[in-house]
Amino acid sequence: MVNQNRILSLFCFAGILTAVAVIADEPAAQKSLEQFNSLIGEWRGIGQPRRGSNAGAWKQTGKWVWDFSNDGVALQYEVTDGQLEHTGRLTFDPETSLYLLDMTTPDEQTRKYQGDLVNDKLTLETSPDAEGTAHRITLTLLNENRTLVLHEQKEASQQRFFRVAEIGYTRAGVRLAKPGGGQPECIVTGGAGTIEVTYKGKTYYVCCSGCKQAFEDDPEGIIAEALKRRNQQQSKDN
Repeated sequence: MVNQNRILSLFCFAGILTAVAVIADEPAAQKSLEQFNSLIGEWRGIGQPRRGSNAGAWKQTGKWVWDFSNDGVALQYEVTDGQLEHTGRLTFDPETSLYLLDMTTPDEQTRKYQGDLVNDKLTLETSPDAEGTAHRITLTLLNENRTLVLHEQKEASQQRFFRVAEIGYTRAGVRLAKPGGGQPECIVTGGAGTIEVTYKGKTYYVCCSGCKQAFEDDPEGIIAEALKRRNQQQSKDN
């Protein structure tokens, strides 16, 4: 009985350590994903198989939101009328310092990408599938209102990736606020605050439905974290 209790205690202790590690990783993951705050919102896109040519081109729309579900913090997007992608979930793994993308295609295929961000370009690749085909996505953040997503593919017999198509995105509508400059800031992520929320008679701003839900679930925790983030930034500035 003593040995059984000891084993049970070890399992419980291991479970606690795992839970603590997951919680500790969440701030690091969110901070890395906050570099993509400019993606939050709705976009209009034009896909071009060939650069500068309208042959085979198509139009699509996309929407990015924050997700703070039990699966961990992530950026989620959904594409309408797309030919290459339908949904995606972007996360960050602090242990490997890699971004991970789980994507579904319009024909319901699933792909898992991983990669890193260098000079405002996020390059993600899949491992070769059963036929030896690998896929690559390069997401380039041009500015608050323009983003490029390049899709490439490499067959087993090929040495390098070749272009499939590039989607040029333009933000739908006018940006209501930008980070900094005294304009509204999302209290959850520090991005552009475009949606009003209230707590105890005071107005705050969030950037998307995901952040709105996170604020409503734990307003005091979110406010405390935002204050901590602001104080840290002020300390750096001084």
